[in-house]
Amino acid sequence: MSSVTPDQPSRPGVEPGPDARPDAPAGRGRRVPAQRGGEPPRSRAPLAVAAGVAAGWAALTSWLPVVVVLWLFQLSEDAASVPGALRAGLAGWLLGHGVPLETGAGPLGLAPLALTALVIWRLTRAGVHTSRAIGARGGRSPRQALVAAGAVGLAYALLGMLAAVLAGAGGPGASPVRAGATCAVLGTLGALIGSARTTGVAGLLAARCPEPLRDGIRTGLVAGLLLLAAGGGAAGLAVATGGGDAADLIGAYRTGVAGQAGITLVSLAYAPNATIWSTSYLLGPGFAVGTDTAVRTSEVSVGALPAVPLLAGLPRGPVDGVGAGLLAVPVLAGMAAGWLLARRLLRLAADDRAPLRWGPLLGPAALAGPVAGLLLGAAAASSTGPLGGGRLAEMGPVAWQVAGVATAVIAVGALLGAAATRLLARPASR
Repeated sequence: MSSVTPDQPSRPGVEPGPDARPDAPAGRGRRVPAQRGGEPPRSRAPLAVAAGVAAGWAALTSWLPVVVVLWLFQLSEDAASVPGALRAGLAGWLLGHGVPLETGAGPLGLAPLALTALVIWRLTRAGVHTSRAIGARGGRSPRQALVAAGAVGLAYALLGMLAAVLAGAGGPGASPVRAGATCAVLGTLGALIGSARTTGVAGLLAARCPEPLRDGIRTGLVAGLLLLAAGGGAAGLAVATGGGDAADLIGAYRTGVAGQAGITLVSLAYAPNATIWSTSYLLGPGFAVGTDTAVRTSEVSVGALPAVPLLAGLPRGPVDGVGAGLLAVPVLAGMAAGWLLARRLLRLAADDRAPLRWGPLLGPAALAGPVAGLLLGAAAASSTGPLGGGRLAEMGPVAWQVAGVATAVIAVGALLGAAATRLLARPASR
């Protein structure tokens, strides 16, 4: 029996022999590219199609929950309708991106950060899907990661402009230019997170980053998240303590179960805002619930408040007695992060059978302060905005104050925690 050799052209109906190369000529003038493991070649989607589909799916999956929640909320006013819920959903969706709305009561710019988190997660997945579709997975190419993220951001900007135009037809108005620019920035940054991880660029950058810098960033993020968790716990405890007032506020709407569910869901959408405000309260700068108001550990000055269940947990006055222990929470969060840093470095030094020097320990601990300050300052900035005109034009903390205090407090706490752990571990390491 004769077999087809690598030098012989293949004939119809004749199978290649066992010695044939995977990239042997397949017909006149064509070659089949070799694949690892004998896999067939994978087709790649055009960039515009992949980015458009991924951005559209991210927008749809973050918009539909808003429509459902606002339709339930409209039941509290006996004005629920499907077209109205669709338009209100577009306006609420834009508000979740930080796009201010123009209403009859004044500007509305207080973004529900729970919706913002959902949007960022969906955009991250859009960056993942786009990178995979164009064949950039594991390529470790910064250019491919940026191209995929930029394409998603451009498609998302067009969707944002379309949403602003449609929402303005009989509903709260939004600037299409502002909506497009905001969605472009948020879409690109969110998609870049996903594309950088999928292409392997994130791991490449982390590997090239100096180890003390990585330790400082990690410690700062841990300290900031611990402090946010403490703020969330304090806010939840305050709302639970004032649960009777919150129930009275919900009952004041005089609606059915569906309407009360909508009011509750809208309040939960602003729960991350309350967490950040509570964190600012623990740090000291506090926050405002209207023009010329202040809610701090040393002062509580508020006037008439809107009927929002979350505001039922506001403190009645300055902290005193046992409540003064809350002032130590930010320092304790920094000390816990410093303790974790020192434990990790001590374990690595023990593996290398070398003593842990003070420089590699205190440097990252000091760097944790600015990292946590940037994190909490950005969170504070995103949690503020007007809730209408007049005295409700100022809501939330002052970002630069939160960032400055958090930087100092976390740096001191991390240095204390790291140094104490190093000193206490010295006898055990001998």
